[in-house]
Amino acid sequence: MKHALLLVAVLLGGCTLFKSKVEPAPAPVAAAKLAPPGLADPNGTPIERVPFRIGVSSATVEKLAKQQGCTSAQGAGLVTEPGPVEVYRMRCEDGKVFMARCELRQCVKM
Repeated sequence: MKHALLLVAVLLGGCTLFKSKVEPAPAPVAAAKLAPPGLADPNGTPIERVPFRIGVSSATVEKLAKQQGCTSAQGAGLVTEPGPVEVYRMRCEDGKVFMARCELRQCVKM
């Protein structure tokens, strides 16, 4: 009797595998790259370049930046890993940099 119950439990447990959707693996994030030789800070430390990535709050940060007088053709890029707390960076046309911190899609200027 115990073997029959165990067999039924195993078979029913396996059925749920076919009905549930498997979450796709997250897309790989490009690693930060060092700037070309010759680009360094005043102390000689190489400058790290972060690839431009759009995040879920990029549009919100762009609106927030526009309210502060910052406009950009490229827009706001995600600096940190995607998650509940994210940091965005936007290079303004006047050369300034606008940064914002978003927690659960609620963004504030840094």
